[in-house]
Amino acid sequence: MRIVSVVLGLVSLFFAFYTVRLLVVTQGLQHIRPGGQGAYVGAIVFPLLALGCGWASVLCWRRAMLVRAPR
Repeated sequence: MRIVSVVLGLVSLFFAFYTVRLLVVTQGLQHIRPGGQGAYVGAIVFPLLALGCGWASVLCWRRAMLVRAPR
């Protein structure tokens, strides 16, 4: 479970980074090339994915802490 938690944490960091990158590249969504409406979708979806994966990571880590090793 801890491996899953770490992977989900890394995925969360990736999407957080990509959200920041999107906002920097588009200068806060002010300069978007014609036909680049996907930037608006990314501005909504990337933070949601980052939060969702981060929350799932925390839940997996807590579950791993609750499971006891067999005696």
